Amino acid sequence: MRNKPTIKIIATGGTIAGAGTSSTMTTGYQPGALSIDELLKEVPDLANVANIKVEQLFNVDSVDITTERLVALGKSINETLEDEEVDGVVITHGTDTLEETAYFLHLVIKSSKPVVIVGAVRPATAISAEGPLNIYNGVKVACDKKSHGKGVLVVLNDRIGSARFITKTNTTTVDSFKALEQGYIGSNVGGEVYYFYKDITYRHTTETAFDVRLINELSKVSIICASRGRSLFI
Repeated sequence: MRNKPTIKIIATGGTIAGAGTSSTMTTGYQPGALSIDELLKEVPDLANVANIKVEQLFNVDSVDITTERLVALGKSINETLEDEEVDGVVITHGTDTLEETAYFLHLVIKSSKPVVIVGAVRPATAISAEGPLNIYNGVKVACDKKSHGKGVLVVLNDRIGSARFITKTNTTTVDSFKALEQGYIGSNVGGEVYYFYKDITYRHTTETAFDVRLINELSKVSIICASRGRSLFI
């Protein structure tokens, strides 16, 4: 019998893996400069929480998370969660497009196991970089049985948000991500996971009609922007 859950961390790059030329450099750094193995050296306590597996799927700035990469990420997570030995997934991701990736996965993941996205607003080399604690809290959430069936969760700054409601509100502050109308659904306090609500009523994951397991690319959709009587195809 396993004494700890098994969590797979899938890394995609972003600020959480970023590096600057000084410890006070919080803008203008290089996103995705560090590997997931380098990041986890700053979170040694994870070994006490879970059996950790890692995959460096990409290592890019999150503005470079294309639709092709979204499909690849969705496929990787679905395949990972089919493994009976894996209890949940944590994704490290840049914050510029974190909310978009989170909601996409919220609709296409076909498992009730926990899927958690974490990121950071400060690069890994900065003073008080929050990435290590966000990774730790994300793994704790993924290990918690209460996280099952809640869809994709976003864990940042000690708070737990639903991918459906979370949004980025500021470019540089660590409390940037908020759920302005609906609120957060839980929090991490002293290494423990607390939820405020039992259920998320909107359809997600196993209940949606969206499935990326059998496709390799997303359909192209034309958008017509109309302004003052003029139309422009994009």
